Amino acid sequence: MKNYDIQLFSQLDEPLKEQINRYAKMVYFKKGDLPFFSDELLKNFYIITQGKIKAYQINLENLKEQTLFIYRRGDMLDTIIVLDSKPHELLYDAMEDTQALQIPIEKVREWINTNQAFNREFFPYLASQMRHTEELSSDLSLYDTSHRLIKLLLQNINPQNRLKYNLLQNLSNTEIAKLLGTVRHVIERHLKELREQKVIKTGKKSISVQNIEKLLQKTKQMLLK
Repeated sequence: MKNYDIQLFSQLDEPLKEQINRYAKMVYFKKGDLPFFSDELLKNFYIITQGKIKAYQINLENLKEQTLFIYRRGDMLDTIIVLDSKPHELLYDAMEDTQALQIPIEKVREWINTNQAFNREFFPYLASQMRHTEELSSDLSLYDTSHRLIKLLLQNINPQNRLKYNLLQNLSNTEIAKLLGTVRHVIERHLKELREQKVIKTGKKSISVQNIEKLLQKTKQMLLK
């Protein structure tokens, strides 16, 4: 099988790898493209092999935007549509030049029904997406922006967090704000405070944690309030 350098394929048996090679094709999206129109995701399933695609919703009255997922290498979309055949009311945007494997969605459904190795990758990934959505809903309802930012910074450096690890790499403050349901100047104010406290360092589209103990302590203090 072609070497796509993503975890999913290392776990599959050879017959299924051959089927993927037979039915999949590589597609490309330029930065800024709107990759999925109409019923595209009802017909095809995608596995990102390079780049980033953002899934988001927007309020057309106030233009407030909420990012739900940022799909990166190894991410699959749309997993829910595979199961229920119903479209999502989401918008998609290529944040970088991106390439992805495009597979007929009916073949993916067939593999779910016939291949245990595929299921061992597909369903835990689906569960991680569902937990992410649940967590996002709770965070937006229960915690202020400062707490959500600190939590995201901790998740960003945790290699056990499948969807958040290294997520902030090359993201602008505007995009970070959209992940957290706020606006850029609020995020910049919180980042400035953390920088002045020598908790983080920031550069152009980069944030590095300098004092994880202080960050954890801030999380505990917020939970006690």
